[in-house]
Amino acid sequence: MNLRALFTRPWIWGFLAALLVWLVILAVSGQGGGQTVSLALSLAPYLVLVGVGQMLVVTAGPGNIDVSVGPVISLAGFVSVAAASTTGSVTLGILAGIAAGLAVATVSATGILGLSMPPIIATLATGLMASSCTLVMAEGFTAVPDSGLRRLLNLRPAGVPLTAVAVAVLTVLIVLLLRGTTYGRSLTAIGQSARAAERAGIPVTRVLAATYLASGALAGLAGALLATYIAPAPDLGTRYLLDSIAVVVIGGTLISGGRAVPVGIWGGALFFILLDGLVNLVGWSTAAQNLLKGSLVLFVLFLAGGGGRTGRTPLRRTGHRPPVPGASATPTNPDN
Repeated sequence: MNLRALFTRPWIWGFLAALLVWLVILAVSGQGGGQTVSLALSLAPYLVLVGVGQMLVVTAGPGNIDVSVGPVISLAGFVSVAAASTTGSVTLGILAGIAAGLAVATVSATGILGLSMPPIIATLATGLMASSCTLVMAEGFTAVPDSGLRRLLNLRPAGVPLTAVAVAVLTVLIVLLLRGTTYGRSLTAIGQSARAAERAGIPVTRVLAATYLASGALAGLAGALLATYIAPAPDLGTRYLLDSIAVVVIGGTLISGGRAVPVGIWGGALFFILLDGLVNLVGWSTAAQNLLKGSLVLFVLFLAGGGGRTGRTPLRRTGHRPPVPGASATPTNPDN
């Protein structure tokens, strides 16, 4: 691969931006960079988990977005810690957190696919429901995270956090899922044209339902792990809504759907984790940080020509039936 081809890959820019921010941190702090990288790799996996779920939803096409991920993370954190404390099983605690995410996602999918609600409205409503449940659980909450799981999450063999390795493996599996399975090819086809995909025989409703459930499950898993790594709190997932969308955009996934770039989620996550460290280092407020992140997302969308919508050919109303699933109904995705 020549240098020019490398720089046309959308996922490379997140990593380059992360590298630039890391160099600025070194210049400002005057300290070694190994600890900064290690800390970033400790925090990034949780954002990657949520970002991958958000990426799958966004890939489904225009209008698809999951704004319930933040409240799901907070709710799953409390549910997971409570279940682990009650049963004495860390595994059951994590599964309970995932189940909480799936429950919220099920309601969202029902509203979107069964009641034809706009995704942003349905997921906003379920997010508010999750937030209410979280506040109820938080009152008088006395359970503490499992110390054994916390030690596991803090393990760093050869200086690399174990969670980063595990989530990296999951990312590879997501790449394989999108490239080599019927679900992955169907999701990409739906994102490019849901009407054409449906007429080509793809079960659009089933694929979309599975996508929202996957987003809920990944947000629930992130919440279960975060609550142990940090502590359960009603605002545990607040920052992850904006950040999960931002890393998807920065990572090269088309906001208009039809192209997913799982590897780019890592670049975007590392960039935003390091950016948080930089603005904290120079003393910026949380409001200023969010303003900067929002501006960066808008800037990337501007560079992408409105999220990549330019150049997409809509399905015309003609008497010709689109081809059955095959070569033309299986879009390639060379950017992963």
